[in-house]
Amino acid sequence: MPSEPDVRAVLHAAVEAVGGEDRPGQIQMAEAVQHALESGQHLLVQAGTGTGKSLGYLVPSLLHGKRVVVATATLNLQHQLVERDIPALKDAAKATLDVVPHHAVVKGRGNYACLHRVREGAPDDQGTLVDVPEGSLGAEVLELREWAEEQSVSRQIADRDSAPSHTERAWRQVSVNHRECLGASRCAHAKECFAELAREDAQTAQVVVTNHALLAIDAIDGVPMLPEYDAVIVDEAHELAARVTQASTDELDPVVVERAARRARGQVDGREADDLTDASDALADVLARTEEGRIDDPPQPLREVLAFVRDTARACLSAFPKDKEKGEPDAARQQARGMVDDVRKIAERMAAKGETEVLWMSDNRGNKQLHIAPIDVSASLRDKLFGGKTVVLTSATLQLGGGFDPVARSLGLEPGADTWSSLDVGSPFDYRKQGMLYVAKGLPLPGRDGLEEAQLAEITSLVEAAGGRTLGLFSSRRAAEKAAEEVRERLPDIDIWCQGDAQLPELARRFAETPSTCLFGTLSLWQGVDLPGDTCQLVIIDRIPFPRPDDPLMSARQRLVEKRGGNGFMSVAASHAALLLAQGTGRLIRRATDKGVVAILDPRIVTARYGSFLAASLPDMWRTTDREIALAALRRLDEAARADA
Repeated sequence: MPSEPDVRAVLHAAVEAVGGEDRPGQIQMAEAVQHALESGQHLLVQAGTGTGKSLGYLVPSLLHGKRVVVATATLNLQHQLVERDIPALKDAAKATLDVVPHHAVVKGRGNYACLHRVREGAPDDQGTLVDVPEGSLGAEVLELREWAEEQSVSRQIADRDSAPSHTERAWRQVSVNHRECLGASRCAHAKECFAELAREDAQTAQVVVTNHALLAIDAIDGVPMLPEYDAVIVDEAHELAARVTQASTDELDPVVVERAARRARGQVDGREADDLTDASDALADVLARTEEGRIDDPPQPLREVLAFVRDTARACLSAFPKDKEKGEPDAARQQARGMVDDVRKIAERMAAKGETEVLWMSDNRGNKQLHIAPIDVSASLRDKLFGGKTVVLTSATLQLGGGFDPVARSLGLEPGADTWSSLDVGSPFDYRKQGMLYVAKGLPLPGRDGLEEAQLAEITSLVEAAGGRTLGLFSSRRAAEKAAEEVRERLPDIDIWCQGDAQLPELARRFAETPSTCLFGTLSLWQGVDLPGDTCQLVIIDRIPFPRPDDPLMSARQRLVEKRGGNGFMSVAASHAALLLAQGTGRLIRRATDKGVVAILDPRIVTARYGSFLAASLPDMWRTTDREIALAALRRLDEAARADA
């Protein structure tokens, strides 16, 4: 056996194992990733749909000789890596490696069943969960408890993805988050703990699969969640900045403060819990007089009430007895203490808000909530992730406006610096032959009031020509619902499914399995939905997906860029729109035999000054503004699909 296995040989064997064929772009990517891991130079690699980028980075990771972390944005990709790609790769590697490296998965603590909670119950359990009717919450919890015990006996890790079917509420009864956990040194079940076993398993693995949020907590927040590693592969890297921001965002509202006070009431002897309730009431009073949206300079009443919440939470926390004063560690006390400490930390952060953070209030049907987030995470990523590890970033959409600089800059990499390189390995698809991009230049500009008659008539004509087979991507829920309602009325013979009619996986399944139907929806359909074949021959995008002008985070970022002398609109709003447009148009061609039309109903793509930047971010499809050409192409595709049916 060769002492230094060749990347190409192992990749070829792995591709064969999953029933694929060698692709030049995949080979080019694998060799570039290997070079990055060896040289320590960061790499941005765009790998179009169909490239097989997972194996393109897994093969060099497996051969690297040092631990590599693979971080994904979605559970779907994580599941694909762990259940399909890595096992196939390891089977193939047996022919060329003396020892096949181990791999492991690390998730957040809440993704694992907790044996302490399974065996001793949740602090908020209401009565017994024995002899309850089948199908109720109690029956779900009992099934999950039995499953967790079976996993423990067989020494298997009980994580949520492998659990019996359950609701969110049932899962909370058998799991804990990091604040509620008693800790390995104080829990009687620590030696069997599934979360700890997963982390121990990762200590012996060469490839560790995790998610963007855990990577951020480990690298940026400095909370050890992962074993020491040499390099990290970030898949779905176009999502990284947003996921890191999300992981660093905190929320506070009167309900959360009151809940913490209620949990503390049975644990502290003084009136500290009542004082925290008073702070909750005071916060509710101030928020009732606060306008929704971004809060640049918190008014005095808001500053004072946040300080009040912080101070009362701190006093309440100090009033908790130490475990040694009350004997054994107590899960209810740990949970209550964690909730109060959470309130204290968040109120303290909001009270001390600086220029690098944005504070805003949302109002969801009377539920008023404060939020705080970092405006820009690029410096944190540059210093705490790229500064210490070799990082490979990959996605099907990393080039915006025809280059890598916009994404690189958002992640803390300086354009033109020699610390990173970039590569576009293309796609095995022939986009110019397989796809048409039609921009409805003759339509009026989209208005603030949503879809007008001109857009609705255009949508109807396009759907009719395509015989259904349409994925409609809309900028708002209201627009999707209005379009669905109108097209149902105008084309009664075509089934139109709209997001909200059922759970999204169920809608996607119906759409994929039923010819000549349509699926209309919003943001969650723009990314990650894989619908190959004749079921989707038309993708409609109603307008350029710019962020809302009143979006607190995006508007704060735009203003920060302008303050630093940059173009806030292009750096933030246009880049955001370009990324979503690239993701949305990418729903059309999913395999080499797919054909279809992407119809963008916003003429600004070809008329506005920034339109060329957006257009350069899209796949290189054959382009037209001629409505009749687009309709004729759709009719031909429909006829061919009906003939093949």
